[in-house]
Amino acid sequence: SLLPLPFFDRSSQKTALCTASCSEQCSCSWDIGQQRFWNVTVTVENPLGKKTATDVFDINHRIYPSAPFQVWEKCTDTEITLHWNHQNNGIELFCQAEVLQPDGKVELHNISGTASRQRRLTVPGLQPHTEYTVRVRCAAAKHFWSWSDWSQPQTIRTEEATPSGKLDIWREITPALGGRNVTLFWKQTPSFRANGRIISYEVTWEKIEDGSKPESISFSSVYNSTRIFMDNHSYRISIMAKNNVNFSLPSVLIIPRATDNSTSILSTEELKEGRVNGTDDGIFISWEPRRKYDSYIIDWCDFPKSQPCDLQWKRFGPNTSSAVIKSAAFVPGMRYKFHIYGSVANRASLLEKKTGYLRELPPGSDPSVKNVKLTYNSVTLSWDSYLTNESDVGFVRGYHVYVSPIKGNCSLKGSKKHILSDGSELCKYTIENPEEKRYTVEHLMSNTKYKLAVKAFTGGGETPIVNFRYIDTPCNSNMLYFVFLIVIVPTLVAAICHWKMKWVKECCCPVIPSPNKSKVLSFKEFKIGSEKVLKINDCIPDVLAVDNKAEAQKL
Repeated sequence: SLLPLPFFDRSSQKTALCTASCSEQCSCSWDIGQQRFWNVTVTVENPLGKKTATDVFDINHRIYPSAPFQVWEKCTDTEITLHWNHQNNGIELFCQAEVLQPDGKVELHNISGTASRQRRLTVPGLQPHTEYTVRVRCAAAKHFWSWSDWSQPQTIRTEEATPSGKLDIWREITPALGGRNVTLFWKQTPSFRANGRIISYEVTWEKIEDGSKPESISFSSVYNSTRIFMDNHSYRISIMAKNNVNFSLPSVLIIPRATDNSTSILSTEELKEGRVNGTDDGIFISWEPRRKYDSYIIDWCDFPKSQPCDLQWKRFGPNTSSAVIKSAAFVPGMRYKFHIYGSVANRASLLEKKTGYLRELPPGSDPSVKNVKLTYNSVTLSWDSYLTNESDVGFVRGYHVYVSPIKGNCSLKGSKKHILSDGSELCKYTIENPEEKRYTVEHLMSNTKYKLAVKAFTGGGETPIVNFRYIDTPCNSNMLYFVFLIVIVPTLVAAICHWKMKWVKECCCPVIPSPNKSKVLSFKEFKIGSEKVLKINDCIPDVLAVDNKAEAQKL
C-alpha cells in the first residue's frame, strides 16, 4: 500500500497543501494564484521506500479547457450551422466538431480563426431530411496540450427538399371487354431520394393519338399500385412522388396500341417457355441481347399461387444478357415464371419467357401403371402420362423402372444395379423421355415371381420406393413343344412299333426268298450236280450279259 503523496513546489520553496491517498491513479488540485511557472515534485512512499518525480512547466502551456455548452444550430436542406458557448478566459481556442453520419461514418471538422472566435461552424454537403449527431470540443490554439471534454451530443435533422431521381415504375396488362386492365406498380430505387416524407403519388395518363385531356389521380404514400381500365388506344402514363416541398421528376411508361387484342395474346402464348436453374444465391436467367433496346426488364411473382401474386420486377442495362434473380420469398419446390422485356423509349416488348425453380424436389406421386403384358421372358408396362402443371415441385425428366426376382439378386441384361436402404438389390432401367408411357423389360426367367416399380424423377431426384407390383411370368410354351418333340414323340413311336412288331417287320424287313424254292427252277431237263441249270432257250431275255468268259466257254 502507498502512503499519502505530498506535492512540493520547489520554485517557491513552499510545500503545497495537497496530499492524496490512492493505490493506482491519483489527482490533486491547488490554487495557482498569479504564479505562471511551476516546478512540481511528486513523492510516492510506502514502507519499502519512496520515489520522486519532478515536472517543470508554464501553466499557459498546460491549458485544459472546459467543455463547450449551450450548443444550438440552424440548418437548411444541405447544411448545418452550429453555435456554442465556452469559458475561454481570454485564451484563444481551437475547436473541432464531430458529425456522425446515418451510416455510422464519422466526420471531423476543425474550426479556427474567426469562426472559432465567433463560436460558429457550418457543415456543408449534407443530405436533405436526414438526422445527424454533432458535438464540439476545444483546445488552446497556442501550445496545444489537451482537448476539452465533448459537449453534449445534439441530434439535428436537415430540412426537406424536392425529391431527386425518378420512381421505378412497371405495369401488368390483362385483356378486358372493350379494352385492357392496366395494373401500375411503382417503387423507390436506390438512386431515388425522397428528401423528405413522401405524402402522396400522382398518377397521370393520356391518349397519345388524339391529344385528349390527361386524367390523373392521387394516392396516399401507403399505396404502391393501382389498376386503370384503358381502351385499345396507346397511352402515356407518368407517376410522380410528392413530399412537403415539391414533386419528383415524372417516370414515364408507354402502353402501346392494341389493334388486335386476341392476336397480341396469341403471340405472347406462342413464345416458347425456356427453363432456368436455381443457384445458391437465386435463380439464374439469361437471354439473347438485342441491339435496339436501351434496357431490359424481368418480372415475376414472389407468390405464384396467391392473388395478387406480389409482382416484382428488376431493370438491367443494355449490355446485360444474364442475371441472378434473388428474393427472400423464393422457396424450394415452387415453380416461378419470368418474363423478359426489352424497352426502348419507354415502350416495352415481351422477348422471352422462362420458368424454373430455386431448387427442384422429388415428385410427390408415382405414375399409375394401368396395364401389364406378360410373356415367359418379358413384361411390358404401360402408365398414364405424368401430369405436369404449375403445382409440380420439379420438372419431370424421365422415369426409372425397377425389377427384381423375389428370390435372389437381379442381373438382367441392359440394366444397372440399384441398392435399397435395406441392402436388397434391384435392376434399374432409365427412361429419359418424360413423354414415354410404355416400357418392356426383357430377359426375364419363365415361371418366376418378380416385383417391379415405376418412379418419375426430377432434377431433385425421386422419392424412396414404398410399394411394389408383383408378377408371375408364365411357362415357356416353346420349351414344352421341344420337350414334346424330343421325348413324347419318340416314346409314342416306340410303343406303336412294339405293338405292331410283325407288321413293321414285314414292312421294313421283308423275307428274301431262296432261289432254290423258286418255281422258275422247277424243271428237270438239265442238272449240273445238285444245281439246276436253266437253258437259255427256255426263256426270251431282254438283255443277255455274260459275266464270265470262262464260264461262257464251258457252257
